[in-house]
Amino acid sequence: MNITRIWKVYFSPTGNTDRAVTYLAEALSEKLKCPIEKYDFTLPMSRETVPSFSAGDLVIFGTPVYAGKMPNKLLSFVQNSFKGNEAAAIPLVTFGNRSFDNGLAELTQVLDDGGFRIVSAAAVASQHAFSDSLAAGRPDKEDLKLLSELAVKTVQRIESESAFSLLSIPGDAEAAYYRPLGLNGQPAVFLKAKPKTDTTKCTDCGICAQNCPMGSINPAKTSEVTGICIKCHACVNKCPEDAKYFDDPAFLSHKAMLEKNFQRRAETLIIV
Repeated sequence: MNITRIWKVYFSPTGNTDRAVTYLAEALSEKLKCPIEKYDFTLPMSRETVPSFSAGDLVIFGTPVYAGKMPNKLLSFVQNSFKGNEAAAIPLVTFGNRSFDNGLAELTQVLDDGGFRIVSAAAVASQHAFSDSLAAGRPDKEDLKLLSELAVKTVQRIESESAFSLLSIPGDAEAAYYRPLGLNGQPAVFLKAKPKTDTTKCTDCGICAQNCPMGSINPAKTSEVTGICIKCHACVNKCPEDAKYFDDPAFLSHKAMLEKNFQRRAETLIIV
């Protein structure tokens, strides 16, 4: 199998998936002596044109896990837009220290259905978008060491006759989404929660609107969220004035539950 080009393809509102995919792409590029191309489909305008792939490509395809699966508002786009054309692929998900649940299984299935040939896979523990204390600073040195190991083993697999033999991916691609819980152990429903703006801090710089993956923040009045919010926290994390926040009680209860119960170190998983 002759790989002539490596693609890093990802949805990464807060940057962690980008970091993991980029690290793996660079490690593979060094070993395979191939150029890297990038397709970041985080923002709405980037989803207007999708690159085409071919049998000589190795595509590292990354998304975060939301509620245990792929971000549901992006699922249809990924299913209908990407055609593998026999390109090799590495599905990679990032998760915020609780669990990747069925996210890796779902992404693997979507890519397989789209004509990609799965050569390896990874679920990378990363700092939770909701919290500064859950998996803070991850992916860290140990996570990146595992990605380096994945690169070595992936190259070995590509160079062998077993490159596309069946991999055992944990999870169920057809399973339902994880149901968030509050501190009281009961379901926490916050689908309609949207970020608020501290107008005493906000300078209307527009960075939040520019970085919203759903294009839901009004650039002319950034305190207005006119569309769907997927709770990705891009606006919160990228605001230079710390003016964006969530105050929905159910959301805050779920965040508190995560911070109480999931401080242990979740492990990054590589599959080759």
